[in-house]
Amino acid sequence: MFAGGRGDGGKGGTFSVEDLYGISKKPKSSSSTWETTAKSGSRRAEQRSESELATQILEAAHRLVEKRRLTLYLRECAISLTDYETERTAMIYRNLGKSGLRVSCLGLVSVSLSPQMAENLMTIAYEAGVNLFDTAEVYASGRAEITLGNIVKKKRWRRSSYVVTTKIYWGGQAETERGLSRKHIIEGLRGSLSRLQLDYVDIVFANRNDVNSPMEEIVRAMTFVINQGMAMYWGTSRWSAMEIMEAYSVARQFNLIPPVCEQAEYHYFQRDKVEVQLPELYHKIGVGAMTWSPLACGLITGKYSEGVPDISRANMKGYQWLKERVNSEEGRKQLAKIKELHLMADRLGCTAAQLAIAWCLRSEGVSSVLMGVSNTDQLVENLGALRMTPQTVAEIDSLLGNKPHSKKESRA
Repeated sequence: MFAGGRGDGGKGGTFSVEDLYGISKKPKSSSSTWETTAKSGSRRAEQRSESELATQILEAAHRLVEKRRLTLYLRECAISLTDYETERTAMIYRNLGKSGLRVSCLGLVSVSLSPQMAENLMTIAYEAGVNLFDTAEVYASGRAEITLGNIVKKKRWRRSSYVVTTKIYWGGQAETERGLSRKHIIEGLRGSLSRLQLDYVDIVFANRNDVNSPMEEIVRAMTFVINQGMAMYWGTSRWSAMEIMEAYSVARQFNLIPPVCEQAEYHYFQRDKVEVQLPELYHKIGVGAMTWSPLACGLITGKYSEGVPDISRANMKGYQWLKERVNSEEGRKQLAKIKELHLMADRLGCTAAQLAIAWCLRSEGVSSVLMGVSNTDQLVENLGALRMTPQTVAEIDSLLGNKPHSKKESRA
């Protein structure tokens, strides 16, 4: 993988241009017997060939530098290249709902991080097999999209090798800069594409339903942006099952494009929608699920077990609701169960975060779990989420005591 690594010659080994850059140096054609015009044409051809060769060398050198940078990231995280390669090739891919789009079972959310940290995280995630990167026009007032766009442009990853999703609803302060009117869906997505420096996003999500916009207008606008090549698919986020079904019915009635996915909150203490409502939609109309907040805003990590730390999300502006939740009677009950889950994780040889993510992934219809991380340690930990056995699932359900029942189970 790297020069001088794993049987590639070692330190001080010798490499040819072909070995180092993975390219072939084309031999130059002899033109000594050609006429003047033929010589001129040959020189131009050779110049083009040399120019292409120089471009290939620069691109290969760039890839080599990026791989070396990845080595440094892993070294800081105390991860060996062998272990990393094993994890990278172990990534699981699933269809997004019943569409043909294949997404990694773990996705990375791009929020308000420094450009350098965001680049570090995306580099590790992409090299580990993650191909799903999620953002929104509202994250950091659009700066998250700018950062993501700058990174993918700098990395020069093949556009066909990754999936970018963004969400539309809150775009600005003006009345026409938010909601799901045809105007804002189209203009908002154009703004996102400009910030992302992309020709299209793979999925555009309606980031909550808009009671002020008729469902037909929303579905027609989403169909329009797909037909215009601005997006490949569209989905919903934080919509009820009834609203998703209405969108599907409108699409079928008017020969429009229905949503393929719902983004929903899902963790130990938020289960009904993903485990009861969405599986029904998956079987009936093919809508899949991307889930977010697998660690319940950090609650499941145990950071709030001894109260709310001064440096934590619960003490940030706009997160008063989280602080109240932690300090509530229900919150204390949840923290007690989290302590038991930590003991279970220790017994299984994993972390509480890995156990929680694996638990989310075992659910039917969940195409991908979106990870919101703030540093490389958290990312590498989350990427190591284990596969869950039925026995472990049953043990967790027994401990939580909140397993929802489907309509069939209720009737029985």
